[in-house]
Amino acid sequence: MSGSEARVVLMTAPNAQVAESLVRALVEEALVACGNIVPGLTSIYRWQGAVQCDAEVMVVLKTTAAAVPRLLERVPELHPYEVPELLVLPVQAGLEKYLRWVSESVS
Repeated sequence: MSGSEARVVLMTAPNAQVAESLVRALVEEALVACGNIVPGLTSIYRWQGAVQCDAEVMVVLKTTAAAVPRLLERVPELHPYEVPELLVLPVQAGLEKYLRWVSESVS
């Protein structure tokens, strides 16, 4: 797999337990190769006309371009947020063995 086929997806979750449950389901369903859960995030945003400030965790998912449409469909079904953050970023380059592993891990 070339870097151009790999994708990094950023997602937030309300806490580590929810994030772990989401990542585990996505890995088990072969929609992502892996997910990193990064605690200690503070999100400040506008929601329904008011500025909010919440503690969250960041989730960094690794997947393929081909799996992104299914991932964008599945996450909202699993996620507790009404509008979950899902940002898909292209991968320009990476260690070829790692990129191959990502590709082989996602169906």
